[in-house]
Formats: sequence, C-alpha cells, structure tokens
Amino acid sequence: MKIEIKKSEKPVKYDDALAFMKNRLLDINHKNSSNLIWILEHEEIYTAGTSSKENEVLDKSIKIIKTNRGGKITYHGPGQLICYFVIDLKKEKKDIRKFISLIEKTIIETLKSYNINTYADRNNIGIWYNDNSQIKKVAAIGVRVSKWIAYHGFSINIKNDLKKYQAIIPCGIHDKGVTNLKIIKDQDYQDLDERLIKNFILNLKV
Repeated sequence: MKIEIKKSEKPVKYDDALAFMKNRLLDINHKNSSNLIWILEHEEIYTAGTSSKENEVLDKSIKIIKTNRGGKITYHGPGQLICYFVIDLKKEKKDIRKFISLIEKTIIETLKSYNINTYADRNNIGIWYNDNSQIKKVAAIGVRVSKWIAYHGFSINIKNDLKKYQAIIPCGIHDKGVTNLKIIKDQDYQDLDERLIKNFILNLKV
C-alpha cells in the first residue's frame, strides 16, 4: 500500500482540510493518487458529525461547523494532534469495523510507548483513560466512508485547553470526562506524530 505522509507546520483551516481530503478521495477512486496520512493542527473550532443533536450544545453562543464525518460534537484547537487520512479499503475486504479497530490499536500502542495505558470501548467510540476510576477520553475518532475509501480521522489531546469542552457534551457522552496527555503524564510528546505514523503504517500492512 503506497501512502503519502503529509505534515502541516501551521494550523490548517477545517474547511480547507475537508476540501483537500475530498479531492484526494476522488483522485484515489480514479487511481490517480496514493493513500494519505496527514498530521496537522486546527485553530479553535467545534464540529458536529452526522449523529449530533442540538441539545449537545450547552453554550449557544459558540459556532458549530456541521460536517459529514461520523460521530457527534467535538472541539479542535491548539495543543491537539489531528491525524487525517484518506485510505482505500477496497483491497481490505471492505471491513469498516476492522479499520476502526486498526485506528484504535494504533493510538493505544502509540500511547503505550509513553507508558500510558488506554483502551477502546465498543459502546463509546474513542480512546479512554482510567483516572482513579474516573473514565476520561484522550482521543476522538470520526470516520466517513465513500466509494469504500475511508477519510476524516482522529484527534489526540496533548496539551489543549480542556475548558473548551464545557461548551458542549463531548461526543454526546454525559457520564465521562475529557483529559489530555500532559495531565496524565507530564513528559515530552514531541515525537508523538512520528510514533503514530509508524504504528499506523505497520497496522495497515497487517
């Protein structure tokens, strides 16, 4: 599987990222381009997936961008790693659940390399951390599949402002919290993107 690795040093506007992925999807479908893994950061923005509800917005003054990814409402902003992808699943037996599990495995393995133990939950999509019996989300996943090509991606909270989540019910989940890596374990995460890309590619080849 040929994969282009793209990294953006400056924050990317959400609409620009979405347009880029849609164009890449069409190119891949016509066999004019390779698969893509794209590491970036967004400026402050709230996005609502296809299963979001109005009552999940607690602060009515915030601007919500509706998007075609799966999932509910989440926040993106500085201090959060975004991993977008455009991956052709037609050669992977068209198994969406297997692909989601591959993403979960990639994040869990990457965080394990920092001595942070996290887990996936079939009932609540994302990656979770048990903080003294308080369950908190550290990574969110939102995927859409078109023409059997998966795109959008996932985000990992590194040192983002968690107060921003108070404006919403994150991912529609009432009884669990949100955290970031710096709070879990204050260490250097500078090479997180490299470890993540390495694990993602290895898991895609399995």
